[in-house]
Amino acid sequence: MKPAPLSQSSSSSSRTPPADFATLAASPIRIVTPPPGPQARERIAHDKRFVSPSLIFCYPLYVARAAGCMVEDIDGNVYLDAQAGVATASTGHCHPEVAAAIAAQAQNLIHICGTDFHYPAYGAVCERLAALAARLSPPGASQVWQTFLTNSGTEAVEAALKLSRHHTGRGGIIAFRGGFHGRSFGSLSLTASKTKYRKHFGPLLPSVFHGEWGNVRSIEHDLFQHLVAPEDVAAIVVEPVLGEGGYLLPPPDFLPALRRICDAHGILLVFDEVQSGMGRTGKMFAAEHFGVTPDVVLLAKGIASGMPLGAMMARQELMTWPPGSHGSTCAGNPVCCAAALATIELLDGGGLVDNAARVGERLMSRLRAGLTPGPAAPAGVIEVRGLGLMIGVELDTEARADAVANRCFQRGLLVLECGTKAIRISPPLVVSEAQSDAIADLFIAVCHEVVQSKAGSAA
Repeated sequence: MKPAPLSQSSSSSSRTPPADFATLAASPIRIVTPPPGPQARERIAHDKRFVSPSLIFCYPLYVARAAGCMVEDIDGNVYLDAQAGVATASTGHCHPEVAAAIAAQAQNLIHICGTDFHYPAYGAVCERLAALAARLSPPGASQVWQTFLTNSGTEAVEAALKLSRHHTGRGGIIAFRGGFHGRSFGSLSLTASKTKYRKHFGPLLPSVFHGEWGNVRSIEHDLFQHLVAPEDVAAIVVEPVLGEGGYLLPPPDFLPALRRICDAHGILLVFDEVQSGMGRTGKMFAAEHFGVTPDVVLLAKGIASGMPLGAMMARQELMTWPPGSHGSTCAGNPVCCAAALATIELLDGGGLVDNAARVGERLMSRLRAGLTPGPAAPAGVIEVRGLGLMIGVELDTEARADAVANRCFQRGLLVLECGTKAIRISPPLVVSEAQSDAIADLFIAVCHEVVQSKAGSAA
């Protein structure tokens, strides 16, 4: 039987949904039926016939709506979102100011093609990003940054590959094992976090070499001596904070050493901040934590609160490709740009980046207090690490990490795994102190429950 159209009226009669955005955003976790509920199971089974099997679907969650840090499924369960749509809903779900900007722009201009025609929103986003990027420049330096807008993070990576090769006249690209840069052909050639992303898609882009993330010796003493001359390398592409590969912080000397190598050999240093950028780490760019100025910065995810937008930013003197050498029909769409302008204002002018730093420190301290080794700490937790609201918890086994993540879902907390046995905690940047405490307390409790049940124990 075909499911009824998805609407509030299609929910169970026992459900009493929140009346508006504010009510849902302020709602606590509420599990009214063990997830997935009956409507979710029916819808998921129905949709499976029509949806590509390549999609992962971490949990059987069928979302009806969301507000702030809270997500409501079709059966009326309300979850606390500690993953923000994979670190993308930076201003929270359906922030009223972002939603209003989207609605207003949609009544004025939806599409005209930014590659071929001018309109205010495209230039306005590039101007705001240039102002933000100025904080990456060395003290006293007068640098102008220019931006190519994309539809996604993987497109931003593709643009960086083309610009790097065009500007330098070289073909080689260096990336790192553990890094994730997207799934389109060029970016997939850089991605080396899991073999499942690359399996059966070769041969991939030639002249791409992988070093060990965090180990500069793997470039100077391995790649440069045995595989590729530095004079043949166009760019080194690196996540300053490793994202999908485990939410890892770099050794203190790693990023400065990459800058030194690039300067010595005329190589462009590309920071992939698709996940770590736009305030996620408690600063607008993760690069600000490390005092290293990249040549190219890649953004997406949190830049437009979930609307499809990315950016490839480079200093003006590097933007040497001529008209027609790169473009996109839909990238920089006026509606997405309107969302980005509202998002940037909330992040920078509205204090959300500062909130990420303050609440992130509180959340990480609470997690460490409850999870790090001690008489009351659960077994199986190796480390709590991160910056701002980009927090990773390393478990001792992949099975235990999987058990913790799934039990969190059953208890009403949305988290995601990363690396081989870590869990990422990356709530929207609007998360309150009370919500961060709830995240920490429930996550700690689940870790204890998993240990007591022996789920995910090493053999």
